[in-house]
Amino acid sequence: MVFKRVGDGRPYPEHGLTSREWARIRPTRVRLADLVTTRRTLDLERLLLEDSTYFGDLFAHVVEWRGDLYLEDGLHRALRAALSGHGDALLHARVHVVRDDGLEEPDGPVSR
Repeated sequence: MVFKRVGDGRPYPEHGLTSREWARIRPTRVRLADLVTTRRTLDLERLLLEDSTYFGDLFAHVVEWRGDLYLEDGLHRALRAALSGHGDALLHARVHVVRDDGLEEPDGPVSR
């Protein structure tokens, strides 16, 4: 299995981060096997485009909530990493932590 679980939707509270706020979070490496997707479908054309990140963030966006890591944005990047042929596929992602009470924690390096 590539991902921990395939989800459908975002079960965590709305965080409201803007692109600029995501960009302030330092990227870290996340194992694909630890991720829960928030979408069940993928646009295959977007996956195959070489410049699919040209207008977006170079790093995937992950929300940590209730002990799970939810892949909010970057499913195409994650699948590319999975298809690269490495045994323990890793993804460089920005991880935003949301506490169970809906409040955000200061983002920083996440220890795993």
